[in-house]
Amino acid sequence: MKPHFDRIAFIGIGLIGSSLARVVRREGLAGHLVVSTRSADTLARAEELGLGDSYVADAGEAVREADLVIVSVPVGASEAVAIAIKDHLKPGAIVTDVGSTKASVIAQMAPYLPEGVHFIPGHPLAGTERSGPDAGFAELFTNRWCILTPVEGTDPDALERLSDFWRACGSNIDTMDPQHHDMVLAIVSHLPHIIAYNIVGTADDLATVTESEVIKYSASGFRDFTRLAASDPTMWRDVCLHNKDAILEMLARFSEDLASLQRAIRWGDGDKLFDLFTRTRHIRRSIIEAGQEVDVPDFGRQAAKKD
Repeated sequence: MKPHFDRIAFIGIGLIGSSLARVVRREGLAGHLVVSTRSADTLARAEELGLGDSYVADAGEAVREADLVIVSVPVGASEAVAIAIKDHLKPGAIVTDVGSTKASVIAQMAPYLPEGVHFIPGHPLAGTERSGPDAGFAELFTNRWCILTPVEGTDPDALERLSDFWRACGSNIDTMDPQHHDMVLAIVSHLPHIIAYNIVGTADDLATVTESEVIKYSASGFRDFTRLAASDPTMWRDVCLHNKDAILEMLARFSEDLASLQRAIRWGDGDKLFDLFTRTRHIRRSIIEAGQEVDVPDFGRQAAKKD
């Protein structure tokens, strides 16, 4: 039996929100979908795409009578959303989010949400470098992980209902302490994006290399960094500001490892270089075997493209 909510409200309708709206529609997981976003243009585009059944700019109005509220905004806007919806949530509603940091979102939202409402933070580990309602597609969550970070006293039935919802959307479910989530994501997601932004920025600043050469020869490796560096700048600004401690810890570790690599190159330590490259190659194979990537050219990106 698929989980079904009479009314689901989406607060924010970017890549994640629009993808969820599409899969909810496809799987018949809701009787009525309400879409809300502050941008009039984005709201109009969501309506043109038929992502919901009703469309409102006011978040408070959107959550009235909603059984499930999905907050899909940059993490820095979480508190503002909580304040906007707190007086309009119906008893027994589940409120969740999709943010890439969890401790900060909990600190921003939990103080405002009333008793009788089930607040269960979440994070689907799925995405592309594209953003906005046009970027979404229903298959985004297929065989990807969604991490839930329930707060103390979370109702088990509400947690299971939300877990079933994500499973129906195609996701695998794991639960995790919020602080541990933030440390894990700092290394598997946040640090790679920061490094990519930095490398692409370095190339942009390098006066001895022309822009045409950077573009022309990008297939040598640079291209794959640009995919990460093309991600939504507002979202990644907020991630850096709201997972600062964990990111700084991972940057420190990365800097130490980078210094060690620099010494190996400087002193011609071929054995050390070969050992490092062999070990990291194994990580790539493990990711493919875990079903989180496709072993085809272009990092599997061609397989994910839509017609």
